[in-house]
Amino acid sequence: MSDTLYQTLQLNVDPRGVATIALARPEALNAFDETMIAELTAVFALLGADDEIRVIVLSGQGRAFCAGADLHWMERASRNEESANLADARRFSDMMYAIHSCSKPVIARVQGAAYGGGVGLCCVADIVLAVPEARFAVSETRFGILPAVIGPYLNNAVGKRHALRLALTAEIIDAGHAAQIGLVHHVVDSSLLDAAVEKNIGNLLGNGPTALGEVKTLFNQMDVAEVDPAVRERSIKAIARVRSTPEAREGFSAFFAKRPAQWIRK
Repeated sequence: MSDTLYQTLQLNVDPRGVATIALARPEALNAFDETMIAELTAVFALLGADDEIRVIVLSGQGRAFCAGADLHWMERASRNEESANLADARRFSDMMYAIHSCSKPVIARVQGAAYGGGVGLCCVADIVLAVPEARFAVSETRFGILPAVIGPYLNNAVGKRHALRLALTAEIIDAGHAAQIGLVHHVVDSSLLDAAVEKNIGNLLGNGPTALGEVKTLFNQMDVAEVDPAVRERSIKAIARVRSTPEAREGFSAFFAKRPAQWIRK
């Protein structure tokens, strides 16, 4: 799997099956354009379908994680017909959903600013680690537009009240505030960021890969709401199905035999 296929990304896969995707437009603060959107959609589809891939780390090159949409692209789009803008928005939505629905755990390594769609990337990642210097803003209203595509993911990540405030004010918040509202899971010093990423990778690699995908599928189907009969039935069927898989049998066998499970690579 080679990053020569990509113009805006750098892809590396290590022997453990850990794929690191770096947004590679540092001169543009890793802002999205048409090419990056297409490439992110494609690479997450590719990695999600590869049984050898266990974990995906999403990072950014340079001083920003992702500044959101490339303003030159957005300005060009503002002159297009509605049908062209609809197609553009659909491609952006497809990219966000490709990351959100990926069967592999996704860690966002946030070493700098995340604005607009960059916040969206944090919301669709499963684990978000950020340095104290990182800044976050849902900045779309500054340009007379709205965070429509990332809105549902933002709402799920931080709750409606925080999401609405961030979208209305376009306020820049620091990493500590982002952690308080649930946008970031851990704030770690820049010198410790890679170690923190590695710790999370280690935790994930110790778990059944199929089980991790099942967790993502089930939890993505659940809202923060009453546990009604439909939710209960979905959870009952999920555990009944997964508990009888070869991976589950191997997990229990390894535990009782006091040996590493087969999915743990030495």
